[in-house]
Amino acid sequence: MILSTNLSLVPLCVDFDSPGDYFLFIFHVMSGISTVLVAGSVVCGIISTRALLTQHRFLFMLNTSISDTLTGCGIFYQFLFDVRDEHPSKNGTFYVLTSLLGVNIMTFLFAQFDRYFAVCHPFFYTRHITTKVVICVIFYTWVHVYSVLVIQRIVPLSKAVDIAAYIRISFIVIIIIKLSMTVKLFFVVRFQLLREPPGPERDSKKESLLIIIVVVVFFLLFWGPRMFYTINQRSVHSMSLPVGEPRTSSGRVENCVE
Repeated sequence: MILSTNLSLVPLCVDFDSPGDYFLFIFHVMSGISTVLVAGSVVCGIISTRALLTQHRFLFMLNTSISDTLTGCGIFYQFLFDVRDEHPSKNGTFYVLTSLLGVNIMTFLFAQFDRYFAVCHPFFYTRHITTKVVICVIFYTWVHVYSVLVIQRIVPLSKAVDIAAYIRISFIVIIIIKLSMTVKLFFVVRFQLLREPPGPERDSKKESLLIIIVVVVFFLLFWGPRMFYTINQRSVHSMSLPVGEPRTSSGRVENCVE
């Protein structure tokens, strides 16, 4: 028995023939609801507080929370219905939803650059890194990720394979940069905290350091297995694609920054 909706005609992901089907379906529903509620509450909280909108780290947090909210909404389609973006595609989203992870990755990278310049080059940071610059950077994260996705859909297959390889290499470089900058920030801020007397500036630096470390550690802890699985899966699939084969709707090269 395959249940389907009357509007989309997309079958559900399970047949409800066993207790495991019910458990899986309920788990995905609760996952989507919790993601939307948590990330959405952060979005509403930051938007409704004017003081937070003037702080760069909360602008980056707002961007990731918007992306997470959209991801939570996408769970209701991707995991409740019979959807597969990978080859061969089936009721896919053309990687529009899965590419939200790429927005988060780039946002975390730029947030680390923001904290790095704020701590290591405070004069340059105060003069050049303004709120408008941060907003432009946040806008760029969305434009970059989805521009690459669109380009992969319209170029010849051989070029799409090259772009996919570039994305995988860029992804690895981003991970290395994130880890190295986190380690360097830890030692720099720790050294500065030991030299500075207690005060608001010292507490602010300590809070910024803690936020960066916690975010990076938990991001890599929870998303690391999925990201490395995605890289390996796309690598195997790209090598198995015949370069001379005409492009079809189910045979496009996937965007690896999901």
